[in-house]
Amino acid sequence: MRRNHFLLGAISGLTVAANADGFFAKALAATSLPGLPAGGDDRVLIIVNMQGGNDGLNTVVPHGMQQYYRYRPSIGVTPNEVLSLNAQIGLNPNLKSLKGMYDAGNVAIVQGVGYPKPDHSHFRSTEIWQTAAPDRYESTGWLGRYLDSAGLPSTNLFNAVALAQVLPEAMMSRTVDVPSIAQLQGYQLASDRQAGSRSAFTSLLSDARTPFNSPYLATVAEIEDHAQRGSEELPKLIGGYKTDASYPATPIGRSLALAAQIVGSKIGTRVIYVQHGSFDTHAAQKVTQDRLLRELSDALKAFYDDLAAHGNDKRTLTMTFSEFGRRVAENASRGTDHGEAGPMFLIGGGVKGGIYGDHPSLDDLDNGDIKFTTDFRSVYATVVEKWFGKPSTGIIAGTFPTLTMIA
Repeated sequence: MRRNHFLLGAISGLTVAANADGFFAKALAATSLPGLPAGGDDRVLIIVNMQGGNDGLNTVVPHGMQQYYRYRPSIGVTPNEVLSLNAQIGLNPNLKSLKGMYDAGNVAIVQGVGYPKPDHSHFRSTEIWQTAAPDRYESTGWLGRYLDSAGLPSTNLFNAVALAQVLPEAMMSRTVDVPSIAQLQGYQLASDRQAGSRSAFTSLLSDARTPFNSPYLATVAEIEDHAQRGSEELPKLIGGYKTDASYPATPIGRSLALAAQIVGSKIGTRVIYVQHGSFDTHAAQKVTQDRLLRELSDALKAFYDDLAAHGNDKRTLTMTFSEFGRRVAENASRGTDHGEAGPMFLIGGGVKGGIYGDHPSLDDLDNGDIKFTTDFRSVYATVVEKWFGKPSTGIIAGTFPTLTMIA
């Protein structure tokens, strides 16, 4: 049984990703971690998964292409609404806060991101983006492989954190434990009511009446013990952080507020994963997507205001992704169905703001879908090599050109 696939079911608000060597940070004996040295070693990557398949054409709008309005007579963003970036493209009007950050030079937009022979299944497409392996199946994620190769301190429980109910496949690793936290409140183990403070697992392990002897019982009890201590430590480690921004009262706002606490407390976290959505807009797309884009934009603005107030904005890079874009033509329900390529945003972290890559043609479609112009593995390789300063070999299979948005 692979330890990084082990699931612990008796946890409320916490998922444990046990690693292949040492179970959930052996070093929770330390109650705090010193601040990391200045420079590349304290850089943080925030991943925002726009889950469900965000419609890229209504996010970065090709308002200069008349074909767009022919394909989308009712859901297209009108030229008067578009937050224009140039004569060809602009942002959805609900991305006003993000547009302000773009104008300040803090947002890079990569157009037409996808991969060859794309899959329209939510499950498989998500797996491809999270493992960076379109042509095979992987047991580790691309971020997990980065964590394995980064030489991070094995004594730190919080080298990476997923702000999600379930550990995303992107962060599955072989040697690094990654906790998955839905929210700080409720980040605790559910104890056995009859055993008081002792958990059901600990009781089972010590109960002489247990009718079988399994080598996994001790392992389960050890995970439970480490998870318990981990849930006690994180609130202490980040408790002194003072938020200097007004976050929207939305799930993405709360997640990014917690991410800012983790970043600002300098507990050695290198990667934080956040999710937002669902963007699966088969019907009545405008209402749902407009709301979700506005929530994301406003939360990102508050997040970077908060980071900047503490001097953490330049050491924090945020990257968005979605498992696929949507079809070019709207459907009969004023929505869009599963498509292919879409834009990615890279924010903060000293990025060189601007537009990267070519917008896909609306005249040359692939059976009703736009064709990708930038392979997503190029974006990943850029982050690994230029942000973290690590070779992408062994993390991203194959050779992909890096982009220039990160110095």
